Amino acid sequence: MKCPACFNPLTSVTIGRLTADVCRGSCGGVWFDAFELQQVDEPDESAGEWLVNIERDSKLRVDFNRKRACPKCDGFTLKRRHFSAKRLVEIDECPGCGGCWLDAGELGKIRDETGETTRQKEALAATQLRLTAPVLRYLYQIRVDAGK
Repeated sequence: MKCPACFNPLTSVTIGRLTADVCRGSCGGVWFDAFELQQVDEPDESAGEWLVNIERDSKLRVDFNRKRACPKCDGFTLKRRHFSAKRLVEIDECPGCGGCWLDAGELGKIRDETGETTRQKEALAATQLRLTAPVLRYLYQIRVDAGK
């Protein structure tokens, strides 16, 4: 397969159960087949650690405005979309096969965003009052006693 960003050959890399195609030593992008990105998009998923820091050529300049062809599907152009509702990271997705292309650095941003969301949910859960049965009985008893 050819890199959709710089046209160099992609190298298949297997990390755990995931096999991704990377543009190693060139633009540093990563191709994920359908549903593979979900295996590495969170900070606690160790398979993604290596993919965040793929070796790349710092002198190479990629045209981010150019339309990109899907490296798997003939005749399909990748579509730009936001990774999440936060609209912090844009990725390229194939409407034919559902694969995703991430430019260098985008996986790290996605993992940071996902980790931030997880931390926010944990913080919110920690601050919420737990209304257990004993707490409800206590509140009810206070109300009943106040009415006497």
